[in-house]
Amino acid sequence: MRLHFPGQLNRMSFSPNLRNAMFFEKNNLVRRGDGTKRKWHALIKSQLSVEGDLLLKELDGHHDKKDIGVVGIHHVGLLCQNLESSLDFYKNLLGLEINEARPNDKLPYRGAWLWVGSEMIHLMELPNPDPITGRPEHGGRDRHACIAIRSVSTLKAIFDRAGIPYTLSRSGRPAIFARDPDGNALEFTQID
Repeated sequence: MRLHFPGQLNRMSFSPNLRNAMFFEKNNLVRRGDGTKRKWHALIKSQLSVEGDLLLKELDGHHDKKDIGVVGIHHVGLLCQNLESSLDFYKNLLGLEINEARPNDKLPYRGAWLWVGSEMIHLMELPNPDPITGRPEHGGRDRHACIAIRSVSTLKAIFDRAGIPYTLSRSGRPAIFARDPDGNALEFTQID
């Protein structure tokens, strides 16, 4: 597939894997320190292949050396002692799916990539240099990753049935904190 754009970038080529998984966003009149500038962004997102990682391309030739083009979090890497135990938690308990396109066989350790919406968790079976004991009971007071979900009450019932300890948000908002089998803190916040 070839797309034609005006300006400095005349052509962009995309593999066939990306054809059905693209979206484009026009972003006009982006405010910067030097005033208003006109910018075009092409955002290409794919859950189909490694080459489909989120890509941001500024097409107007203006470039702020401090603007690196952050568009989101691609993945969060979590250490685990036993990949199968972690997969049981993330796949069977939370219902996450493995991204089969990620290059697990090219890494010098066992691991798995799990979809969390359009982002991922990368489980890595490696020794954990951090202590597992002595961590705060409430995961919100520890390093944690936050996953947006539709129903905290449903997840609370799943954790209750599985005997997974958790704490609710101390602020009263709909959120629940738990730890995976390796003590990694996770927050699950409810969105509408």
